[in-house]
Amino acid sequence: MMNRRTFLLTATGGLSLGRAATPASHPNVVIFLADDLGWADVGFHGSEIRTPNIDRMTREGMQFNRFYAFPLCSPTRSALMTGRSPMRFGVAYHVIRPWMDYGVPLTEHFMPESFRAAGYQTCITGKWHLGHSRKSYLPNARGFDHAYGHLNGNIDYFTHMREGGLDWHRNGKSVREEGYSTDLIAAEASRFIAQRDRRRPFFLYVPFNAPHTPLQAPPERIEKYASIQDKKRRVFAAMVEAMDEGIGKVLGTIEQEGIAKDTIVLFCSDNGGPVAQGARNRPLRSGKGSPWEGGVRVPAVLRWPGKVRAGATSAQLISVIDVFPTLAAAAGVKPLNKLPLDGLDLWPEIISGKTRPRENLLFAVEAGEAFQYALYHREWKLVREVPHSGAPVNHLYRIEEDPEEKNDLAAAHPAVVKDLAARVDAWAKLYPANGVRAAAEPPPGWKAPQKWAEAARD
Repeated sequence: MMNRRTFLLTATGGLSLGRAATPASHPNVVIFLADDLGWADVGFHGSEIRTPNIDRMTREGMQFNRFYAFPLCSPTRSALMTGRSPMRFGVAYHVIRPWMDYGVPLTEHFMPESFRAAGYQTCITGKWHLGHSRKSYLPNARGFDHAYGHLNGNIDYFTHMREGGLDWHRNGKSVREEGYSTDLIAAEASRFIAQRDRRRPFFLYVPFNAPHTPLQAPPERIEKYASIQDKKRRVFAAMVEAMDEGIGKVLGTIEQEGIAKDTIVLFCSDNGGPVAQGARNRPLRSGKGSPWEGGVRVPAVLRWPGKVRAGATSAQLISVIDVFPTLAAAAGVKPLNKLPLDGLDLWPEIISGKTRPRENLLFAVEAGEAFQYALYHREWKLVREVPHSGAPVNHLYRIEEDPEEKNDLAAAHPAVVKDLAARVDAWAKLYPANGVRAAAEPPPGWKAPQKWAEAARD
């Protein structure tokens, strides 16, 4: 008899359950991704926002003190899915706007493609934001068997509209559903787990749109934070708690199914929090859209009962670029990418509690009239601002000793600055000429489709 951990791969990569199966012992993998959650917006970092389910994960698993993402969401999501720097394929500086005909190039291999080839059922419920104009950019074409949610960012939480068009789909077909998007995303994820093929492991990606703008939450949830005087912060807090409740629902389903010990769960944010919209990153400097720690250092937790030490804290510098190779190693899945990964397999460090130095780890953003970079190289962090016209400005920190970036050492270490600046400039030269750039407004005459999913071209 076949059990949950058993599957048979056909020669074409599909699944056949009719003949003798090859045994495997792959754990399930679940990735929760928050959208715009700040460093100080979780209970385990001292927030007034209630996040009991995420906090529980820290008691049952490992929290990361130095987990890094890009300053904006499309860059982070593309790095997460590919294990490669989005500087290489044109999604590092800005998000993919609704009016852009751009997606992560088809030459890039996505993490769920490797997991599916290893026999996993693959599912995404939530926000995509990696290309919407062509069917080949959509999640069902990038390794996901089941896809649900929205293709763009910044949708209305209740109507699921973006720019006047419906952006809510199931497997590439638009659907009209009543409900708060955070609740719907969690419910679909739970339903997928409950209705899965129990003979096979699953890979589940749950990228919430919460607590990204627009700031919207059901009135009864906002009322729970009536003591918060700042209106934006009050709604933001309600949105975070709703996301935490959704995470709790999915974790509860995992426990009801009796598979908690067979399931790796990762939680993190896609970038630092936008302070002007109610987020908090204290004591880190700045926030979303910047290369300072408040823009790129994010809350993160990993749980795998019996494998990852409960209640542990890791000082290992780890980033979204490392997630693909690290989780693949933990799950015993071979990455099938043909292009080289920029991320590292840090599973040995997670298991041992040891750390290893990182070199040449770059994050970037185009903000205003300048490109801004953060480069981590051993004990150093260089923040390099390169205006569209004018001379670059460099800031240097010993970031482990100075996470609040108060002591700029650039003047005292010119040789280090010169070396790291050259590394940044070398990375910047990789950016494709047609890559995504800042474009806050749609071009003249542009109009959104009535249904975003159906508008994708062949």
